[in-house]
Amino acid sequence: MNGGRSSMALIGLVRVSTDKQNIQRQHDALDPSAGRFFEEKSSGKLVTDDRPALLNALAYIRDGDLLTVQEVDRLGRNLLEGLIVLNDLFQRGVGVKVLEGIAAGEHTERSLILDLALALAEDRRRDITRKTKNGLEAARKRGRVGGRRPVVDDDKRAAILARRERGESIRTIATGVEVSIGVVHKTLTDAKAKDT
Repeated sequence: MNGGRSSMALIGLVRVSTDKQNIQRQHDALDPSAGRFFEEKSSGKLVTDDRPALLNALAYIRDGDLLTVQEVDRLGRNLLEGLIVLNDLFQRGVGVKVLEGIAAGEHTERSLILDLALALAEDRRRDITRKTKNGLEAARKRGRVGGRRPVVDDDKRAAILARRERGESIRTIATGVEVSIGVVHKTLTDAKAKDT
């Protein structure tokens, strides 16, 4: 039963990962077509059951209705996750209308285009992972390690070692040089290892 609604309704899902993101663009894209909106501000959870706004939209949907999103990545944090959620919705019997992007169109079940999009997204994720790994390995070979820049530059290292030579405690050195106790300890340990 449709509860007074027409035989088919488009139910809009607007999703942003933080409060700061502008949701107006999604609203503008969905406004002409969607009859009811559900707005989701999510930290990026993928599992449908952990997303109250999506669950509310699914509870509101009736047979023949379509969940409508601007782009498929609005269903997840990125294209791959969006396609995974899309597949989950199909398994629940929910049709989805995607307005823009690689998966644009009305979908009620998996199709060749969605399988291709999913394969492309997985390939892209693997490619990014491989490039990151290769970049870190190349940096290591050149003597650099990926990650944050060290907190201790040569001047701070010299100050830490000089203060320790004068008999200052690790806590006093950390306060004087404005680094953490852990950084002082690591600097002293590294210096001792080089001497041996």
